[in-house]
Amino acid sequence: MNYKFSDKISGLKPSAIREILKATADPNIIAFAAGNPAPDAFPVDVIKRFTDEILEKNPIAALQYGATEGYTPLRDAVKKRLAAQNSFSDRDELIITSGGQQASELSCKIFLNEGDTLICESPSFIGCLNAFRSYNANLAGVEMDDEGISIAGLEEAVKSNKNCKLLYIIPNFQNPSGRCMSAERRKAVYEFACKNDLIIIEDNPYGELRFGGEDIPSVKSLDTEGRVIYAGSFSKVVSPGMRIGFIAAAPEIISKIVVCKQVSDVHSNILAQMICHKILTEYDFDSHIEMLRGIYKRKYTIMAEGIKEHFSSKVKVTEPQGGLFIWGTLPEGSDMLEFCRKAIERRVAVVPGTAFLTDENAATTSFRMNFSTPSDEQLREGCEILGKLTKELYGE
Repeated sequence: MNYKFSDKISGLKPSAIREILKATADPNIIAFAAGNPAPDAFPVDVIKRFTDEILEKNPIAALQYGATEGYTPLRDAVKKRLAAQNSFSDRDELIITSGGQQASELSCKIFLNEGDTLICESPSFIGCLNAFRSYNANLAGVEMDDEGISIAGLEEAVKSNKNCKLLYIIPNFQNPSGRCMSAERRKAVYEFACKNDLIIIEDNPYGELRFGGEDIPSVKSLDTEGRVIYAGSFSKVVSPGMRIGFIAAAPEIISKIVVCKQVSDVHSNILAQMICHKILTEYDFDSHIEMLRGIYKRKYTIMAEGIKEHFSSKVKVTEPQGGLFIWGTLPEGSDMLEFCRKAIERRVAVVPGTAFLTDENAATTSFRMNFSTPSDEQLREGCEILGKLTKELYGE
């Protein structure tokens, strides 16, 4: 059978990360490739207790259809928490989504026509890049420096591309680079968006996971024009399997997203929403976040020390103050894909940097490492193995 797939889908490729994860099914592989939370980060006992309570006291509400906008008590609790962080105001509304990625995908759906341009950081999160590609959007990647996306690069992107409508950014501990956008750059980005009439999608799945430095106000906190769509998630702080995220944005934006979500999945999982509500309101969630920060600080320190001890000095890495990722860059002219293949042969999986580029055929010598998923022992062993490989390939 010769299947004739739609133009929107025929050009999409499987996620490089998911393909690499197939190799990590081998228990002998040390997985620096996944973006999963640490196994000891899940509040399993709390989730079990709250699930039992809900199914005993209010089972029909948990198992019945619900409102597309989300479980009202959870929406109210999220609004309250965001307001305390200056990321929600009385000018905004909120909807619960099926994970943070759906938040970005639906935002793209309501604004972009085929051929319109979405500007994003380069590199950027592969899941959202593929979501944007599925709408036949033109993706314009802009390089970053240590303070975040380049303003000069943004200006060039607007000049070089037609119908620029959206700007997608991950300001906090960016996936894949681990970089955190400075307060000054956030202000400049918002002012640029206002000047050029861009809607900003501010994706913030990692903001609660800061283990160093000081918190930086969100871009949403600067928003006086209703042009920032703030996307958050419980995936990295409670459970990715529960698939609970949210969008805070102007009511006009939320009303359109509600319609799109109705035809997509009707509503997000009600039981999971009820569990998240109890976690926010009947559990010491702030203490839970502090526990997570302690876990990831320890794991990051182990990987960072392992890199410093074992890697060739010619390999450069970012030094994040939160999140789950370190971005490594091999010497100029290196064959990054060959490095990744040799790493797999030695039982360590990293993600090729090409997976995170707007142009999948562009050249890069970078790769992503995740420190949250492996055990402490695996972090040490994996860094030693990779370090030996880098010195064999690139010298001391």
